[in-house]
Amino acid sequence: MPGDSHNPALNPPISSPEAAPGPIVLVTDAWHPQVNGVVQTWTYMQRELAALGHELRVIHPGGSRGIAAPGEPDVKLSLEPRRHLARSLGSVVPRSLHIATEGPLGWAARSLARRRHWNFTTSYHTRFPDYLKARFGIPAGLTTAVLRHFHRDSRAVLVPTDDLRGELGRAGYVRTRLWGRGVDGDLFHPAQRDALDLPRPIFIYVGRVAPEKNIEAFLSLDLPGSKVVVGDGPERARLQARYPTAVWLGTRSHETLPAYYDAADVFVFPSRTDTFGLVMLEAMACGCPVAAFPETGPRHVVNVGVSGVLDTDLKAACLAALTLDRELVRQEALKRSWRKIAQDLIAAVVPIRNPD
Repeated sequence: MPGDSHNPALNPPISSPEAAPGPIVLVTDAWHPQVNGVVQTWTYMQRELAALGHELRVIHPGGSRGIAAPGEPDVKLSLEPRRHLARSLGSVVPRSLHIATEGPLGWAARSLARRRHWNFTTSYHTRFPDYLKARFGIPAGLTTAVLRHFHRDSRAVLVPTDDLRGELGRAGYVRTRLWGRGVDGDLFHPAQRDALDLPRPIFIYVGRVAPEKNIEAFLSLDLPGSKVVVGDGPERARLQARYPTAVWLGTRSHETLPAYYDAADVFVFPSRTDTFGLVMLEAMACGCPVAAFPETGPRHVVNVGVSGVLDTDLKAACLAALTLDRELVRQEALKRSWRKIAQDLIAAVVPIRNPD
């Protein structure tokens, strides 16, 4: 499959921590009740690491005085990140420290690690230079410089695809490491396809309704049948007013999504900026083929002609995806498991102190 993040030649070994007191500590500015790829990834990691005998303790903004993120009223950022981090850690000395996000808590964790001379690892989940430019017009070069500084002292910057790893290398990042994504094949599986009583074919989008997701590229297409949007976000009111014939279902819980993927004929992923796109794997695991642009995320998820179609003409991709075998689509998704991703994470995190 293209972009196999488990290829050992692309993943040079990094010393993994030996059994030691203290948990693996994750610091993240994104956590429940937020619904996004960062939260879903680390929720699965917490479950899978526990099954493998490792504790992942999550420090997130919950319980801290917070403020809404610009343009994202449902995303709360800590107003007291250093105090909240210290209170959450208490006397715990982590076995390993991983910083998942570049928000206030992430910066506080980075500062604490530097003061205590702790090793740490980080993740690059989100293309903030592209997002901030799309939303607020902030020059991408400025954001890139800030993020490069944030990750500079990380022992390993975990990235989901080799394309993104190459991009970051050209941008001056060092010590990047591939760390892929998986899918829960027990939750996401084919079932009755009756959750949407709409004219077919049904084309569906699931995710944030935000500028950087490029949803209008999907909604503006002249397609037969029905268009469905599952999700919410700052662009919903504008887009719903402009495209009233689409079916707008709003936010749905993670556990209810399989029914919508099952009911749909094609999952449309119009984003040009996502670093991966977990929702594509979830749709595929339900047998729903993907239509997308040939960008970094889709190229590393979709096996073209088997689990989906990538085309610069998104309408052509949507129509071609209708012809794919849904059982083969599911089999492609099941090649990626969260258990394997958790094992890769254990190999990537580092002891907070170098061995004597």
